[in-house]
Amino acid sequence: MRIDLNADLGEGHAGVSPPQDEALFALISSANIACGYHAGDAVIMQRAVEAAAAKGIAIGAHPGYPDVSGFGRRPMQCAPSEITAYVIHQVGALATFCRASHSALRYVKPHGALYNTAARDAVVARAIANAVRSVDDGLVVLALPGSEMLRQAESIGLRTAREGFCDRGYRDDGTLIPRTEPGALITDAAAAAAQALRLAPTVDSLCVHSDTPGAVPIMRAVREALIAAGYGIRPFAAPR
Repeated sequence: MRIDLNADLGEGHAGVSPPQDEALFALISSANIACGYHAGDAVIMQRAVEAAAAKGIAIGAHPGYPDVSGFGRRPMQCAPSEITAYVIHQVGALATFCRASHSALRYVKPHGALYNTAARDAVVARAIANAVRSVDDGLVVLALPGSEMLRQAESIGLRTAREGFCDRGYRDDGTLIPRTEPGALITDAAAAAAQALRLAPTVDSLCVHSDTPGAVPIMRAVREALIAAGYGIRPFAAPR
């Protein structure tokens, strides 16, 4: 059995990387790197790509809405053509940093409100999928199982992977509980590890958000529980 562990990294500002990033790099197999719209900048992107490449960690682009003040977690009304342009800009920028570090971009995972909107909105999901394909049709799209994001990506020939969240609460329909509601966040490491074990058979990758309180001990507990259960920790997106 194998499973991927991912975290959203490089979500700092003004060239300052979040302090937990270094510890998380030692625990994950895939890194979703912010591309400057909700967080991150050129210096942080370059630093994160180089760190991931040095450790053999799969690199993914983590594009979001252009909303630094809201950390990309506020829904925005954007035309499909605008969303496509935003995603092309972000994914293309990170791909360039990957080439400069002699590594490769392997996948794309939308961030925050863009991720959640694309899970249910076919128009938004198609706009993202079109952007990914236009940059590199070999990239994998990472999203919630059963989501419009996966359906639209697959419909235009992109490869996809299913993601589960160790540190987020779920509704009965498999969508995430909004962060504004009770039960949205899991901060107890044991509870997150137990959720990881429940989700692992149904997904390709498991996420712990780097800004969740206690993200490092949570990820460590998740990793240890999965290994104890017989899982090998490997990137879901293999090199091409």
